[in-house]
This record gives sequence, structure tokens and C-alpha cells, in this order.
Amino acid sequence: MENSLLLLLQFLLAHILTDFVFQPTKWIKHKRKHKERSYFLLLHALISGVLTLIILQKWEWWYVALIISATHYLIDLWKLYQLKDNLKYFLLDQLFHIAVIVLLWLFLINGFNKILPFLIDVFNSTKFLIVIISYLFVAFPVGFLIGKATLRWQVEIENTHKKNSLDAAGRYIGIFERILVLTFILTNNFSAIGFLIAAKSILRFSDKSESGARKQTEYVLIGTLISFTITIIIGLLVRHFLLQ
Repeated sequence: MENSLLLLLQFLLAHILTDFVFQPTKWIKHKRKHKERSYFLLLHALISGVLTLIILQKWEWWYVALIISATHYLIDLWKLYQLKDNLKYFLLDQLFHIAVIVLLWLFLINGFNKILPFLIDVFNSTKFLIVIISYLFVAFPVGFLIGKATLRWQVEIENTHKKNSLDAAGRYIGIFERILVLTFILTNNFSAIGFLIAAKSILRFSDKSESGARKQTEYVLIGTLISFTITIIIGLLVRHFLLQ
């Protein structure tokens, strides 16, 4: 098991070094401009394979390096032909690279026949399901609940105070704050919740010179208290079940 994990980590190290350390901005710009005619694209793909082979230190796995280079070239070329270079395509690009790595890793450790038993064990684990459901619940349903509970104040704020925040910023802040609070509770780091509350208070506190600033501050405070209260209750319940 330890050797299998080491092999996966070596693959991931080679990928991170290739894509984020040994790829200057100059190369990226050249690739975007010239696409398949960019010699930096070919060089980048070759580095991905060679570096993987060096880190693995298994010279008989030369074909692994060849597969890594070929797939890296094709995946990067696909990304270069997308009209937008945004978060969506960045994540898809990295997902495809990781998928290739995982498939090669499973092939080298003869792990394909272990996937189904592993998934069966995972989804038959009460503790795993409790944790996953709790994270999904605090991230999404709780957010909708808070939105419904504070709707009348939200309408009042919009009618009396001009919008001066990013679209959907509050929703994403709420999702991440609840995930962090739940994580702190499950890892027994209750004191960190106080720092999170303080940090949000500083970032979300309205400008006192603006009209309706007090209402906006009270609205944010109400939403934050509801969010933290529900998440803390859920976290304590989950801890109770996990410690049984």
C-alpha cells in the first residue's frame, strides 16, 4: 500500500513540476498564439514524460513516459483551441491530466480489480456517508434556507441601499464559511471558528459613511449567525455519531 501511494505521489509531483514550475509565461503565450506550431508545446509535453520517468526511476517504464508526453500534448492542444481560457477549461485540463495519471497508476499496481470493492466499502460505510451528507447539506440546502429566512431583509436592503458587492459573492462566502466551520468542528478545532468570525466581520463590515450601512451590517450579521448556528449544530451531531 505504501509503495502504491508513493508511486501516485511521484506521478503527481512530476505533473505539478511540469505544468506549474517548469513552464514559464513566455511558453504559455507562445502556445496560445501558435498552438500546434508552437515548439514550446512539444517541449512542454516532452518534459512531462521525461520528468515523470526521472522521478519514477524505473527505466523499464519508458512507455509510461511516452504515454504521459503524448496525452499531455493532446490535452494541452485541446485546451488551446477553446475560445476562452477560463476556470472551467483550466479545471477540465487538469482533470484530464489527473485522469491519465490515475489510469496509468492503476495499471502499474494492477489496481483496476480493486476499484469496485473499494467503492462498495466506501458507500457501505455509515461514517463516510454521514460526513459527505453533512458537508453537502451545509454547503447547499442550508444556504437556500438562510436565503429564504433573510429574504424580507434582502429586499429591504436592495430598495434602500445601492448594490456595491460582487454578484453571488455572499452565497460563495457562505458556502466556504460553513465548510470551514464544519471542518473545524469535526477536527476539534473550535477556537478557529472565532478567528473565522472575526475575519468575516472585518471583510464584510459596511462603510459607515454610506446610506443604509447599518441595515446592511445587520443583514450580514443575521445571515452569519444563522449560518454558524446551523452548521455548529450539525457539526456537533455529526461528531456525536462519529465518536460512538
